[in-house]
Amino acid sequence: MKRFFNLLLGAMAMLAVALISAFISMRLAIHGREVEIPNLVGLTVAEASQAASSRGLNLNLENKFYAPNVAPGHILAQSPAPGVTVRREWTVRVTESLGPQKVSVPDLIGQTERPASILMRRLSLDLGTVAQMPADSETGIILAQSPAPNASGIDRPRVSLLLSAPEDPDSDAYVMPSLTGLTLAGAAARAASVGLHIASLEDVSVPAPAAQAAPSPAPATRTVIPTIAPGTVVDQTPLAGYRVVKGDAVHIKLTH
Repeated sequence: MKRFFNLLLGAMAMLAVALISAFISMRLAIHGREVEIPNLVGLTVAEASQAASSRGLNLNLENKFYAPNVAPGHILAQSPAPGVTVRREWTVRVTESLGPQKVSVPDLIGQTERPASILMRRLSLDLGTVAQMPADSETGIILAQSPAPNASGIDRPRVSLLLSAPEDPDSDAYVMPSLTGLTLAGAAARAASVGLHIASLEDVSVPAPAAQAAPSPAPATRTVIPTIAPGTVVDQTPLAGYRVVKGDAVHIKLTH
């Protein structure tokens, strides 16, 4: 009987040692896959990509903004912030500086979308949101644009357009309210008040613009926020002032 107990105690001791060893190995394996986010702000995109890959991280160039105090091609902002511990293969989202705004926003009002798009590409501008609104004019004519023609201090090289469309007598149409500057809950409540719903949201890291954009012609307007707090809506699709129909989906971007 004594020998049996000795064997049992020995087996239990070996099991305990095995469990402790497995636990230690698991802890080492988990922490071995963790890395600290490096500071990428101020680096070129190529340098940031190399710094991220050297730690087993991925780099995603998410946005490009004008920044008069940061050289073109350098990282303006990043998310997660430097020093945060994450798992390997984590994606670091960055914003690239385009330097000071040099391109002049063209006057596209009265044109159709195709020649306006060609002109924007020649000026290295991106086509933003394209919305439609019933109007007593030829279909497909640009009624408004955001930013306004010759606007200065814009945050990004993107121009959104509002096009004329035939009147739809059966639609329950509304003017899209502004959600910019609201929290997610506030944006959802305001959208629901006109029969809309938040279909998707995206976390972004957005630097504050150097100067406010010039006012846009109605109805394509967007509020500029001087101080951006985490969890704040900074962009929306459709834009404020655009025509929407009850039940339409709304897409928003929140600061992270």
